[in-house]
Amino acid sequence: GWREAVAAAAGALQAGGLVAVPTDTIYGVACLAQDSGAVRSIYDLKGRNGRKPLAICLGDVDRLYRYCHVNVPEELLRDLLPGPVTLVLQRSEELNKDLNPFTSLVGVRIPNHPFIREVARACPGPLALTSANISCQASTLTVTEFQDLWPQLSLIIDGGPIGDIQSPECRLGSTVVDLSVSGRFTIIRPGCALAPTVEILRQKYGLVPGSS
Repeated sequence: GWREAVAAAAGALQAGGLVAVPTDTIYGVACLAQDSGAVRSIYDLKGRNGRKPLAICLGDVDRLYRYCHVNVPEELLRDLLPGPVTLVLQRSEELNKDLNPFTSLVGVRIPNHPFIREVARACPGPLALTSANISCQASTLTVTEFQDLWPQLSLIIDGGPIGDIQSPECRLGSTVVDLSVSGRFTIIRPGCALAPTVEILRQKYGLVPGSS
């Protein structure tokens, strides 16, 4: 059942494991962001460039203020989150210094997917979240598409296919937007929700595009 799956995922994460989870965009691999050993394991799993940052994942907007310095209205956060958007903000001192030690920023995800939000709520701190694939390969919409990673994962949560597995647009992942400079936004990755995100930022909040 649902509760058992949430408890199993939270237990595996708190034991330092890597867990594959469905999100609102693609399949992801999560670990505890505050666990430096688990963060290293995610980089090893993906063969990921050590200078490529990991996003954090939270269950609710309220928790974001603990790990980030927010310089936009809370209403803006709630217009975009939960949803298929990663917001890049200044990180706070609360965040593990071994997570993205090369940058003062951090990307924050609150996926519009009830399972991963419940798992995040069941864990003591934020999750580190990345796509369930080898770096530079296509993102995955079913658990069988990342079978090569299975042996190194503590747990795999099969939420079924995400979106249309025939559609390249469904593999774009979240739209990544930097909001760390007051009054501006910079699109770091167009992702799957570019047009509605830009419309909210420009039309409703009057932010102007910055240069990437």
